[in-house]
Order: sequence, then C-alpha cells, then structure tokens
Amino acid sequence: MKPSQSSKRFLGITVVPYYVLYEGIEKVLKNLVNRADVTAVACSPSIGVPAREGEGRFQPPDDAGSSPRIFDRPLWNKKALWIRSAPSFYPCESYYSETPYDPPQPNDLTRKYGHIVKDFIDAACDYGLKVYLQIGASSPPGLHDEDLPLLPNGCLPKRMANIGSLASEAIRSYNRAYIRDLLENYPQIAGVRLDWPEYPCYMIDEAFQDFSSHVQKWAEMRGFDFGSIRQKVGDLYDYLHGGLTNRELAEIASPDRGKFLMLRLLRRSPETLEWLRLKSALSLDLLRDWRDALTLCGGEDKELSANAFSPPFSILTGFDFYNAADYCSAVSPKLYTMHWSMMVEFWGSELLAANPGLEESILVKALAHLFDLGDEITAEKISDYGYPKPNEPHPIPNEAQYRKIEQVIAEAAGRVQVTPIVHGYGPLEDFCRRLEVVAESSADGVWINRYGYLSDEKLDAIGEIWR
Repeated sequence: MKPSQSSKRFLGITVVPYYVLYEGIEKVLKNLVNRADVTAVACSPSIGVPAREGEGRFQPPDDAGSSPRIFDRPLWNKKALWIRSAPSFYPCESYYSETPYDPPQPNDLTRKYGHIVKDFIDAACDYGLKVYLQIGASSPPGLHDEDLPLLPNGCLPKRMANIGSLASEAIRSYNRAYIRDLLENYPQIAGVRLDWPEYPCYMIDEAFQDFSSHVQKWAEMRGFDFGSIRQKVGDLYDYLHGGLTNRELAEIASPDRGKFLMLRLLRRSPETLEWLRLKSALSLDLLRDWRDALTLCGGEDKELSANAFSPPFSILTGFDFYNAADYCSAVSPKLYTMHWSMMVEFWGSELLAANPGLEESILVKALAHLFDLGDEITAEKISDYGYPKPNEPHPIPNEAQYRKIEQVIAEAAGRVQVTPIVHGYGPLEDFCRRLEVVAESSADGVWINRYGYLSDEKLDAIGEIWR
C-alpha cells in the first residue's frame, strides 16, 4: 500500500480494463505507481476478451478508417485485435423504466470477469490513487435514429464520433439511470469523467451539428430564433460546399490568419454568432443535467470533470471552459495532435472535392491557420498532414500546443482545475516532447490517454518528466 499522493502535482492515466484482465491488477498498478508515479487512474465500467475477426469491435479504434494506430503494450500477444466486450456490472432494470433506452446488457463476460473492474478500483484506492470512471456524455448503447444530430438541411452528417443529440430528453433520462447504477456499483470512485459533452468537429459535417427537433424545441424554449439560425448556418454550409474561393482562403492563410475576415462575416451574419452561443448553452445545460443527476443519486461529493476539444476547436464544438466551472471540478482540453493533423486531411479533402477551383497549397495553409497548428505553416499539400504512423512524430510544434493550454487556463480564469490530456500514441521521443509541453505549462495537472499506448520506456519517462 502506498501513502496518499495528494501532495503531488496531479497525474492521471486512463486504463481500459482489458489490460487489467490480461496483465493482472498488481502488474498494472505497479507500472502506474512505481514507473509513472501517477496520482489518479480512470477506467470504463466494461470488460472484454479477444474475439474472432469481425466480431465485437476492432481495437485500437480506426477513427473513421484513417487510423494506423497499434498498441505499444501487447494485448493477448497482439498489438491490434477484435474485442468482444460487456458491462462490468449487472444493471438494475427498474432504474431504466423512464427511458426508451435499455440498460447495458450483461453476458457471460460479466459473469466471469465483471468483478475485475471493482477489484481494480478497490486496489487502486488502497494504493492511494484517486479513481474515476470515464463515460460518454451523450452515447447510450444502441443510439436511436430519432436521437441522431442533424445538419441544417435535415440530413444526417458524415461523422467520426457516434454521439447523440445533446438536447435529447431520452438520452438524458438514460444518463440519469446509468449514473445511479454506476454509483451503486462503484461507490468508492472519486468522480466521473465525461467525454464529448459537446459536438465534435473531426469532419466538416460534425461542425454543423445539431439541427434536430430536440435542439429546435430546446432552443425555442430559451428564446433563440432557431429558424433564422438554421437558415443562415445552412447558407454557410452550402457556401463551403461550392462557393469557397482562393481569395478568402488567402486571407486565412495570410499573417493576419483571417481575423478581419471572420469579424466581417460575424458582423454580416449575427445569426452565426447566435449559433455558436446556442451550442455553448446546450453543452453547459448537458453538464448541468449530469451534475444534478450525480447529486440526486447521492453523489454530491463526487467530482465531475469533462474532456473537450482544445481551442479554437472548442468555439465550434460549443464547450465553454469558463462556465463549465459551475458544474465541473476540472476540465481537460484534448491535446490529441494526431487528430488535429487528421482533421486537415478530412476537411481539406472534402473542401477540394466540393470546390474544384481551389488551390491545394492555399487551402492547406488556411486550414492549418484556422486550427492554429503552428506559427509558420510550410505545408503545400494535404498529404503533408494526415494521420501519423506509429513511428512518425506528430506534425504539431510545441508552441501551438502550449498556446492552446494557456488559452484554456486564461478562459477558465482560476474557476476550475485545468488538466490537459496528452495522447500516448506515437514514438517515445515525440510522446516525451508533447508531455514536456504540459509539464512546463501552468496547467494544474495532466491526464494521459491511455495505458495501452504506454510502453515500459514511456511509463519510466512519464515519471522522470513529471517529477
């Protein structure tokens, strides 16, 4: 047993319970504590085992077919494999009587291995670690078609993140039942970490979510002119898919980075600014609903924290780091640099296809500036970005990452803890470089996602860098 680590600067690592089952509880915890010197750990309330090809889900995630990721740590002697999974607990069916969503469905894996998650949480607490459950903010199992986010034209968006409408009362009722179940099964946790309490923007279509009837009803009840917003935002979507010109892109690719262009557009279309305000208000309302559910279920002492896109993406996703403090004890901007690079490819390929007259070199510089991926952009082709391979460094310089961290800290204004998330994927040297950016910042701590991408060498490096 280790003494309390509360005096150390916060350091958490997320662990998928597959590794706890495969490596064993003690090995995982000794790696986390003795090598990385962590103060916290997060896991999901699920368990899994290897499956036949095509059965279950492929791990690591394929990120809409773009990801070449493999694990650093072998899992059942493989670095990529199909996994069959199940909830790690038996839900109370009656809790879900007021939601159209069924509870997670236990199976033979729950019976055989479900106890592993509780045993791991108990052991981690004995080591003096804070333990969190990480769950989706708007992702019930078997997401119903009527709860899917929609584009301004009423069509389904092309997207990478399978989330539901943040305004869906059906999803919120499921969340309330689910958190009640989790607190009863895992009362020893320090809190809950929500993923995507916002509208992700990996693809262009995702940035234009959500104009479903759920959001219309929610918005109109709060005084938003939903019809005008939908019309103007729909015009913007159509403009990006056929009206975009090299002249406008050149403004964004210029040293001014399109600041004057953006201000002109917002002045000309205040409805677009209202749309951004609407998404922010909706994200905050979802956080409020989660906080209320925690308190109602006896978890008033449990922490609520949120993972979210970093600036400037957070303007599009709707996440408000300042006002999230009303409901959260911590916010974690994602420093998922491989995704930022991938987004240049996703957005760039679609814009080129929709606007045949665009010059690729201007477009790639404009997107890199729009996403704030560096002070000096030298890329000439979309292929200069894309998803880095396991042995390739991520093409995002330190100053861009540092700037995003400090922007969140400035916005949070001391009202909430800021604990950025660094992704473990990538070669050792590049991972260390990215972790050092956070270590040298004024952030309150760091999360690292996730144990499967952390070799023994990386775990040792984490301990050295963070100490």
